[in-house]
Amino acid sequence: MLRNKGVAAKWSLENTEMVDEPNRPHFSHKRSSMDIAPQIAIKPASSTPAQEQVRREIRQFLAENLGPRDSRSAWYWNEFCPEFTRKLGEAGWLGMTWPKQYGGRDRPMLERFVVLEELLAVGAPLSAHWVAERQCGPLLMRYGTPELCDAIVPRIAKGEIYFCIGLSEPDSGSDLASIRTRAERVSGGWVINGSKVWTSHAHKTHYMSALVRTAQGLPSKHAGLSQFVVDMKSPNITVRPIRNMVGGDGFAEVIFDDVFVPDTHLIGQEGEGWKQVTTELVFERSGPDRYLSSLPLLSEMLDRADENDRLQAVELGLALAELSNLRAMSRGIGQMLTCGEDPRLATSIVKDLGGVHEQSIPQLAHKLFGEELRQAGDSFQRAQTFWTQYSVCYSIRGGTREILRGIVAKGLGLK
Repeated sequence: MLRNKGVAAKWSLENTEMVDEPNRPHFSHKRSSMDIAPQIAIKPASSTPAQEQVRREIRQFLAENLGPRDSRSAWYWNEFCPEFTRKLGEAGWLGMTWPKQYGGRDRPMLERFVVLEELLAVGAPLSAHWVAERQCGPLLMRYGTPELCDAIVPRIAKGEIYFCIGLSEPDSGSDLASIRTRAERVSGGWVINGSKVWTSHAHKTHYMSALVRTAQGLPSKHAGLSQFVVDMKSPNITVRPIRNMVGGDGFAEVIFDDVFVPDTHLIGQEGEGWKQVTTELVFERSGPDRYLSSLPLLSEMLDRADENDRLQAVELGLALAELSNLRAMSRGIGQMLTCGEDPRLATSIVKDLGGVHEQSIPQLAHKLFGEELRQAGDSFQRAQTFWTQYSVCYSIRGGTREILRGIVAKGLGLK
């Protein structure tokens, strides 16, 4: 979906496909002579006629339903738009891999991948349903009671219910297992006290998937954690939006002061929250949003590039090649999920590399074009200004860079 006036005269999402050729090297970690590390292989996932049909259909949907958008909202997909979410749900584009009994279409994972990258490429407003459809629906279908699934999951697929995720806490930093928000058992349920922070769109959502401590004094800090579905309209919940440097209020602090949650809203088994949430993070870390968020600025650079400038040609070509590799890796993880393989180590690698790539795009814009930051400038300057400010969060969201690299090192037997 890139505009193609610049150096890369013909580049688009669908023609970066990595086909499964016998002689093509796979991304892998080679074992040393000491054989201390396991092999990691993310195999290419070839495109299919069905995927390309889905691509044509979602592009047609976007042409008919996205409508005109001002330059600011078109920059980034993290806009909260219930109306557009409902349109996606009505057209069957939400929960499309889910069973039909929960409002899904039983479609393959890589067809959903196609839909996501087309939505992200045009900066469609996705935040209303993003967390619910990406990870909360799958979490509930895997661990929730049938009653809880029946009440919530089909409405996520319709674009009617939005979720936020209650993980991070004040003073916890990157150590998620150090959380102090606790739930104590009472008659008919639990009472939650504590706080969460950096909770995306908590002031606009219907429910939170909250990780809290239900047992104290255990030998491991990873033990005694449980997950709950919390109704955000429950009494004694205070939500305080946090304004960021680009003027948005997408984050919020959430404070629980004796908030009652019924037993039926416990997700899975008491004390199994750590295992459940690490499984859930696979969906958060492996998608195309982890490398396509800065795509509009890259597109602006391609529009502005001089095809006779060798430095621009080389640097933009490298950026596009890197983007193509990340896409191939992310599609490979989608194939792993389809085949029932465990992609947790691979997702940490892709998420980390994707964050590095996305943070390099504003730096590349400064290097090649040297424009000053101006919110009221032309489209390139406005995009450059926005991503220079916003991209600092890419090394934090979905797991900090240091934590991800620790996971990778441990998975490779290096620590």
